[in-house]
Amino acid sequence: MGPSDEPSGLRAGLRGLTTRGRSFLAAGVTAVVCAYLLDQDALLRVGVLLAALPLAAALLLSNTRYRVASGRRLSPRRAVAGQEARVHLRVDNVSRVPTGLLLLEDKVPYVLGPRPRFVLDRVEPRGNREVSYRVRSDLRGRYPLGPLQLRLSDPFGMCELNRSFSASDVLTVVPQILPLPYVRLSGEWAGQGDSHARALALAGDDDVILREYRPGDDLRRVHWKSTARYGELMVRREEQPRKARATVLLDTREVGHRGSGPASSFEWAVSCTASVTAHLLERGYQTRLLTDTGLAVPGSGAGGGNTAPDASGLILDALAVADLSEGAGLSRAEEPLRAGGEGLLVAVLGDLDEEQVARLARLRNRTGGAVAFLLDTATWAGLRMLAPDTGGDEFRDRVLRLREAGWTVLPVRAGDSVTELWRAADRAEAPSPYRNEAGA
Repeated sequence: MGPSDEPSGLRAGLRGLTTRGRSFLAAGVTAVVCAYLLDQDALLRVGVLLAALPLAAALLLSNTRYRVASGRRLSPRRAVAGQEARVHLRVDNVSRVPTGLLLLEDKVPYVLGPRPRFVLDRVEPRGNREVSYRVRSDLRGRYPLGPLQLRLSDPFGMCELNRSFSASDVLTVVPQILPLPYVRLSGEWAGQGDSHARALALAGDDDVILREYRPGDDLRRVHWKSTARYGELMVRREEQPRKARATVLLDTREVGHRGSGPASSFEWAVSCTASVTAHLLERGYQTRLLTDTGLAVPGSGAGGGNTAPDASGLILDALAVADLSEGAGLSRAEEPLRAGGEGLLVAVLGDLDEEQVARLARLRNRTGGAVAFLLDTATWAGLRMLAPDTGGDEFRDRVLRLREAGWTVLPVRAGDSVTELWRAADRAEAPSPYRNEAGA
């Protein structure tokens, strides 16, 4: 944040008179007029003194040439919903004269709390001061912080001038991320774990891929049998690990969710998506986020070779601002899924109709493994409060149809834990929380 040294004149100083300064000026002018009408010299001297004090303060303050620089640091830059973040402000006096009384006010959205205000008595030449404040939001999103406003005041409180810096920062509040246990999912490719797949793992000695020796190659990779055959040094090509891939599909359709605010089914779905993507990235998956609108956020190693921390940041930033869409189907997400090839697919779904169930059943054949968090959104709307363990007939039918298509379906109702549901995903068919479901 750059220095603040906006020029100002006496007119600007007069506009900055406080209520106290205006009262003194009005009282002084009144006393001067009365002294003139009543021919009272003593009253005239009092009036001149009362009027001169705020005028002198305004003139002195308006001609002050403070050069003040400020910086802001967020810790952390990405805060989890419901947790506090700390904002550190640093004010530097870059001029050769000390400052007077400084009042600092940082502009923050009302969601993060009241505007913080600080009073700095005096900052020596080339000196600095550091202050900090805390912000907290239960709602995910991206919130602007700043610009910082600097208020100059004289010692008598007669005049105040405001200066505003131009720079601002953004605090990203991401959804809650819950720790998930390690589970083995049917049909998945393990990502850099104990069963890490390698592209040449099944190749025999006769199937070794060779190339010519290049300066710098390890001599231990020389294939002597082929070297003798071709008359020049031949080396074995290094085995390349087969990178595990995963796609996490988030259903953002407004018609597919119920409830409002932090307790809505959509917010549960966003938190579940954040937890699953973070877990898969930790396990070494090349993970991407996909929504029903067709929005795809590339994960680790995709679109420029993002590392796992970079991919996690991109996905969390997208989830922080995710909002309900006006779409009615999942058709726009099919093309990215087809183009992505095989891999693990985890879908967090709201209400589905017959056509959407059929589309998801067909997509199962294109994935190595498929897990679906199917939300019974009627429980978020309070429609099943009398019998929370009983799912509707339509909901049970959709669960069975997806399971018949090869999906590992995890029925979800309001209040369920993502951690417990994920623990149940290591079985080919997760148990349903609904007693009346056939085959459960």
